[in-house]
Amino acid sequence: MPTKPRILATHQFPPAVMDRLLKDYDVITNETNEHLSADVILERSKNVDGIMCSPGNAFDQALIDALPASVKIIATFSVGYDHLDLAAAAKRGIVLGNTPDVLTAATADIALLCLLGAARKAHTSATILREGKWSRWTANQFLGVHVSGKRLGILGMGRIGQAVARRAKGFDMEIHYHNRRPVSEPGLEEAIFHESLDDLLPNCDFLSINCGLSDETQHLINDATIEKLPDGAVLVNTARGAIVDDIALIKALKSGKIAAAGLDVFENEPTLNPEYLDLDNLFVLPHIGSATFETRDAMGFKCLDNLDAFFAGNPIPSPITL
Repeated sequence: MPTKPRILATHQFPPAVMDRLLKDYDVITNETNEHLSADVILERSKNVDGIMCSPGNAFDQALIDALPASVKIIATFSVGYDHLDLAAAAKRGIVLGNTPDVLTAATADIALLCLLGAARKAHTSATILREGKWSRWTANQFLGVHVSGKRLGILGMGRIGQAVARRAKGFDMEIHYHNRRPVSEPGLEEAIFHESLDDLLPNCDFLSINCGLSDETQHLINDATIEKLPDGAVLVNTARGAIVDDIALIKALKSGKIAAAGLDVFENEPTLNPEYLDLDNLFVLPHIGSATFETRDAMGFKCLDNLDAFFAGNPIPSPITL
C-alpha cells in the first residue's frame, strides 16, 4: 500500500474536516489547539510533505526559508493570505492554496450585522439591559444612526464586497464603491464606481471595508482618509484589522467624527486596544466572519481539495500566486 503523504495540521479544524484529513493522510495533529510558535512549527515539520495552517500562523520569509525541503505545499484555512510570504514560498517552490468563494455569504452577513449593530448601538443597549440597568423607555435613550436609504461606500468590490452591496440594497441604500476596476454584475448595475478612494469617501454615510491587506492598503484608513468622510459616518471593517489605523479610528470615535464603528477585525488580534473598551459607540466581534458550521466545513474541504489535487499530481483548484 502506498505511503500516505504526511501533513502537519497547525490547528484542530472542524470535526468533519479532521475526519477526512485523518482518513487520507498521515497527520501530525495539534490536539490541544494551542497557538504554535514558529519554532514549534519547524520542529513538527520534520519529514512532513505539506502543512495545513490558519491565518494565525505567520509564514514569513524566515520561517519559510527554514522549513524542511520535504514541505512542498501549504494550504491555508482562509481566503486572505497576508500571513504567507508569497515570494519566499515561490523561491522555495512551495505551492500555496487558500479557500475562496465559500465564506463570501457568511462574511457579508457579518458585515451587515456590524453595520446595524454599530449604527443602532446594539452592544451598549444590550449590555445595559443585561446588567439590569435599564429602568424604563425614554424618547432620547439609545439613539443611533438611521440606516435605510443612506449611502454605503464599499472599499473593495470583490466577491464579499458585492455580496455586502446586494444585502444593503434590501435597506434601500445607495451603493458607492472604489475598486481597481468597475464591476459589471447582475443586481449591481446602479452601484456608483469611484476611481479613487478620495472620490469615494465624501459619499459614504457608511463605509464598509472589504479589500485585502497589502503594503498598499495597510493603514489605508487613517487620520487623513477619515477626515474626508462625512461627519457622523459609520465605519465597518470585516476584512483585515491592519487596514484601519486603530489610533486614528479611536480618536475619530471619541471626537464624533465617526459616529460609530462595527469591527469584526482589528489590529494586533486577539489583543483589542484597551482604549476601545471605554467607547459606547463601538460594536466589536472576535473575527467571526466565517464562523458558521457550514462555512468552516466548506473552508476545510477546500484545503483538503488543494492537498488532494497536489498529491495526485494535478494543479490545485485554489492556488495563491504572486
